[in-house]
Amino acid sequence: MTDSGRILDQLYETLKKRRGADPEKSYTAKLFSRGRPKIAQKVGEEAVETVIAALAETPDKVVGESADLLYHLLVLWADCEIEPYQVWAELESRLGTSGIDEKKSRKS
Repeated sequence: MTDSGRILDQLYETLKKRRGADPEKSYTAKLFSRGRPKIAQKVGEEAVETVIAALAETPDKVVGESADLLYHLLVLWADCEIEPYQVWAELESRLGTSGIDEKKSRKS
């Protein structure tokens, strides 16, 4: 078994290196070349596919779709210049806080 958080950090570093690479040789480079709207669209598509798999498919299918979703989310973060540690810190700041209370504390 791999270190779950570490694999996401490693993948993120690989994705950043693909920015500016040849879009004919790298799917990640192709996503970056198509711009943030296309990347965001792919995140949405993968989220929907994950939901559909969760409702109608096997656990293995949910695992595969979840991996696709995380990959595309990391590409979006890289495009937005968001480092994973920023998201991990946000999650850590929410530990021990009721989800209902956390949601109420957000600015509208």
